[in-house]
Amino acid sequence: MQRIISLLLATVVFFPITSFAQSRKRTTTTKSSRSTTTPKASEIQREAATRVADQIKILTKFIYLLGGVAKGIEDLDNAAKRNEASPTILEQAQRNKQTVQASITARREELDKLEIYFRTTPELQRYYTSLAGVAESAAIAEDQAAANKFDQAGRSLLGVVNRLTDVLLAMR
Repeated sequence: MQRIISLLLATVVFFPITSFAQSRKRTTTTKSSRSTTTPKASEIQREAATRVADQIKILTKFIYLLGGVAKGIEDLDNAAKRNEASPTILEQAQRNKQTVQASITARREELDKLEIYFRTTPELQRYYTSLAGVAESAAIAEDQAAANKFDQAGRSLLGVVNRLTDVLLAMR
């Protein structure tokens, strides 16, 4: 009888320890949780198309505004050649030129980022050949603006918009 009691006592004492050892919960990774962490090719393509469309919107608005600013700068430059402009107006014209040049530089930098995004994303590399060179065209516009050729800079940026539009069409 003492043997049965000691066996029961041993069972009662060791039972909780073995139950804790077996209570580890197992987790499994479901297929749906993996798909949310890795974007699908269609999602990447949609995001890239949105980025291209955003650049088109920004550039077209900028070119529209550049037309009026370029005309005003040209008129002021002509007035300065005839000594018909005050120093204050000439200073403002110089600040406007610098602002336009800085804006074109900012556009070129954004286009550089866009090209890098397309080049380094495997799902977008097939469109990169159509996109490659738009930042270089913007750099040409930047140089033209630095030489006070704002009309030509605007035309170069129109070429960039055309290329971006072609990329967007290829992506649909």
